Amino acid sequence: MLKVHDLRAGYGKSEVLRGISFEVNRGEVVTIVGVNGAGKSTTLKTLCGVVRAQSGRITFDGADISNRPANEIVERGLTMIPEGRQLFPFLTVKDNLLMGAYKKAARSTVAKRYEEVLEMFPRVRERLAQHAGSLSGGEQQMVAIARGMMASPKLLIFDEPSLGLSPLLVEMMFEIIEKITAQGITVLIVEQNVFHTLKLADRGYVLENGEISLSGTGQELLDSDHVRRAYLGM
Repeated sequence: MLKVHDLRAGYGKSEVLRGISFEVNRGEVVTIVGVNGAGKSTTLKTLCGVVRAQSGRITFDGADISNRPANEIVERGLTMIPEGRQLFPFLTVKDNLLMGAYKKAARSTVAKRYEEVLEMFPRVRERLAQHAGSLSGGEQQMVAIARGMMASPKLLIFDEPSLGLSPLLVEMMFEIIEKITAQGITVLIVEQNVFHTLKLADRGYVLENGEISLSGTGQELLDSDHVRRAYLGM
């Protein structure tokens, strides 16, 4: 579904990604793990058209989307849940959800999708009339995911979904992601919570200093001495 080949990207003259290659197959949960500054968020922003690729190729669902406009990429079915939620704080929860269905493909089924999303997130249903900015961090993350689901994505990308959440809410967040994958939606996760992410993932990549240093199944990476020392403190 998603193939990235020899991707280089950065900001100005600063190169952050140094020729990375990876792929996400339809129906998989794939993760990219690494420390702060490794290039994880830059990778996602380049996939979504927010950061321009300096070279390399990004193919999604058979089409070359390298440096295509962000709105076109969303129309093709690639949606990202951004780090820090990025909700519209002074709009109601309902309006935030409806903003997720702005793309043409989602508009025709917005009523049906709306009910499906609220069925998955009963707490969000309870908060529909509230301003999004008045919610707790965990509730805001649920709204952000629900908004992403409103776009009827083929591939849903999560950028640090557990950031700032309590351990209990982290567990809940990964349970939600499992429910999403059970619906047949392909998922790519960038996350510092290596243990939970690799337990969930079919496959993973370790990104270090802008390069892929290791790859394998989730279990293979959990068993890797390098991952255990560098990321799990073992």
